[in-house]
Amino acid sequence: MKPRHHLRICLSAMFIALLAVGLAFIPPEAAQAQKRGGKLVYIVPASGLPSTDAHKETTYAVIHPVAPFYSLLLRIDPTDKKGARIEGDVAENDWSISSDKKTYTFKLKKGIRFHNGDPMTARDVVATYNKIIFPAEGVLSARKGFFLMVDSVEAPDDSTVVFKLKFGSPAFLPALAMPYNFIYQADQLAKDMHWYEKNILGSGPFKNAKFTPGSNMKGERNDDYFKPGLPYLDGFEAIFSKKQAVQVAAIRSGRAMGLFRGLPPIAVKDIVRSLGKDNVNIQESTWNCALFVTPNSHRKPFDDARVRRALSLAIDRWGGSRYLSRIAIVKTVGGLVFPGHPLAMTTEELKKIEGFGTDVKANRAKARQLLREAGVKEGFKFTFHNRAVEMPYKIVGTWLIDQWRQIGLEVDQWTQPTAQFYKTLRSNPPGYDVSMDFNCQSIVNPTLDVSKFLSWDAGGGSNNGKYIDREIDRLYGLQLRETDPVKQKAILVDFQKHIFKQGWYIPTLWWHRILPLNAKLKGWNITPSHYLNMQLEVVWLDQ
Repeated sequence: MKPRHHLRICLSAMFIALLAVGLAFIPPEAAQAQKRGGKLVYIVPASGLPSTDAHKETTYAVIHPVAPFYSLLLRIDPTDKKGARIEGDVAENDWSISSDKKTYTFKLKKGIRFHNGDPMTARDVVATYNKIIFPAEGVLSARKGFFLMVDSVEAPDDSTVVFKLKFGSPAFLPALAMPYNFIYQADQLAKDMHWYEKNILGSGPFKNAKFTPGSNMKGERNDDYFKPGLPYLDGFEAIFSKKQAVQVAAIRSGRAMGLFRGLPPIAVKDIVRSLGKDNVNIQESTWNCALFVTPNSHRKPFDDARVRRALSLAIDRWGGSRYLSRIAIVKTVGGLVFPGHPLAMTTEELKKIEGFGTDVKANRAKARQLLREAGVKEGFKFTFHNRAVEMPYKIVGTWLIDQWRQIGLEVDQWTQPTAQFYKTLRSNPPGYDVSMDFNCQSIVNPTLDVSKFLSWDAGGGSNNGKYIDREIDRLYGLQLRETDPVKQKAILVDFQKHIFKQGWYIPTLWWHRILPLNAKLKGWNITPSHYLNMQLEVVWLDQ
């Protein structure tokens, strides 16, 4: 079976879903001849990055400055504004799939070299995916749970990669195309599996020119890139800046051409007023990203599900949506599945779930009752751990503290820069009382996206609560194999209800993405994900 036909079958639900949620995209640019040259300067709205190993990390603060240095086996076509169409990157597009959907064979393009001049072979691809899917002890893989269907990865020759699956699943190809799956060099991994945490060596459109931690990342054109004529840019500079005021000032002054994460409406209006509407290209989309609260169930009193449920019941999500959407990049009330997707609960279904009802007074009365039953007294104090990123982490964190105050809890907010935040969030056992967490995925594919919530020892490398719950694992496995969307949704509803009943993860709000880009920046399209389109190979400057 040819892969394009197979993709139409496997991803049809995804295409329908993206249409259903009403993505707001700007009209396609008029046909223009791409211009070569120039340096793209953009903002990465973070204080820095926890490491340069994308297999380990889950933050845009790694993807935005580091993705231009790397290639992928498969990727999302950067010209697809829906963020769904899969194409080969180092792989040719004519991959083959066995009739039982359990064997996938990929041929690699010719002439691919790492930036040190060494040729890339199938051995490098196999070593890369073995690190992601079957990480050695002490090696963290944030997306291990996306590949539960994989049995083995093999290289029968230097140009062929074969994935053998335990069971067929439409979730497999999207998993391969995740933008975090940087192709690493097998020889480097053989020497040190942690080498890529502090070093960069890829085969992407740009070479690493200079990295100043906490300040910027610079890249220059890779003249030996395996795609003829690309990239168009001479280079790029990614500037780290965690403060929104500094970000906006840089765009207004022309120091930077934009950022690729998102800004709230008021900041966008400020930039348009300064530069003029003809000089700003505003792109807008729903966003496959949400903030969650994760209580530390290894620490009292949060080891009691009643206390965790009370934290959720205190939150007025519907009122928060109306208020926060005016000042922050959050808006939509939803569960664990991307709102509006056919597999997600409808608004009416969601309102029947504990904590999502519109009677805030009744919700908070129940929260107080649960706290009393658990022996938690009025005025109980705890610390809320959060990321020192203003938008939307600190804003939502401040709102949450006010929500919990209204059920008699006193909460201090403890913020840490990105690297330290991740170290604390990932500590085992967890080193916090209650922490902000998130689930931001590159492709709208709930079948895979909810793997974050698996038990810590069952592929849930991103489960920062470190809980173990076999019912979650059982339900995840059922929906992963279910091909009937009606039955799959029912399983996913049960999956979410169970997590909410236990209070393992507490949803806040889903995000809304607005980007004000300098009109001179061409060839870049917004999608529901702020992880896509960051290789920058087809971006060009009209100047």
